[in-house]
Amino acid sequence: MIKHSAYALGATLYMPATRPDILDVVMGEKIQGLRSLVVCLEDAVAETDVQQALNNLKNLLLGIDARGGRPSGGPMVFVRPRDAAMAAVLNEWSLMRHVDGFVVPKLRLSNIHQWQQAVTRDELMLMPTLETAEVYDPSAMVELRGAMLELLPERIIALRIGGNDLMGCLGLRRNPAMTLYSTPMSYVIPMLCGIMGSAGFALTAPVFEQLNTPQLLEHELALDLAHGLVGKTAIHPSQIAIIHKALQVSLEDLNSARHIVSEAAPAVFKFNDAMCEPATHYTWAQKTIERAHWQGVRPECSSADIFGGSLRLAEVVG
Repeated sequence: MIKHSAYALGATLYMPATRPDILDVVMGEKIQGLRSLVVCLEDAVAETDVQQALNNLKNLLLGIDARGGRPSGGPMVFVRPRDAAMAAVLNEWSLMRHVDGFVVPKLRLSNIHQWQQAVTRDELMLMPTLETAEVYDPSAMVELRGAMLELLPERIIALRIGGNDLMGCLGLRRNPAMTLYSTPMSYVIPMLCGIMGSAGFALTAPVFEQLNTPQLLEHELALDLAHGLVGKTAIHPSQIAIIHKALQVSLEDLNSARHIVSEAAPAVFKFNDAMCEPATHYTWAQKTIERAHWQGVRPECSSADIFGGSLRLAEVVG
């Protein structure tokens, strides 16, 4: 059973399991504002360092246990094993009760049964990563969607789009002056949003690998949100605030969403010079309200005032 909303993920920071300071990050003492992190045992760890990484992970979990568990306001924590065999071993660690779940690398139809058998603890959520050549094939994605619905019901908090790996399948690397939407990802991301999103799966956006072009990151985030993506992988703490700011909901959208879900809403009405039709906009409104709950409202109005009920909504014009 999924314990958290996908909108709670925000900017998800990957950290190699070999890092010595992960406990400070998990306990909310090192990176302010971080809402989710992945302790990576896969691509970020060399084959020769796997045992060191596993030992470090165990020490991390022991450290969390010694402190009485993770703080309520700290980030969600996921572990990314190298494969299903490693996940099966970690699944048996009692200390895994201190993490929220696994990131599943390179999920495909041929290995989904292995992952189903490896992760048997219902409390561990799954975040599969779509990052293999099969992702370019819509029919393969339809088959994978069916398998996830059948084999992993109510286990998947979100699907991660592995942009760099998918570009690598074509022998490409993004131009640092362009967003991913100026690459073959302009085909992949909308296709995945249609196939997976229509089945109720949330998707998160690929990394933005440049650290010195924050305005381009903001532009890419706007495109991510236009496609309905719910969060974004971060490669550096400096990206976290930018991502979280983009994920905030405008007051205009929140007010519109609240009117749309109201039991008193007419079939069609005008609000802020736009047509609102609950029959078609209801799901958007629900998701907008959920995103505002987890990511907040843009600073022109205090989110505390909004959720405290003191904000007077604008009048609907019929």
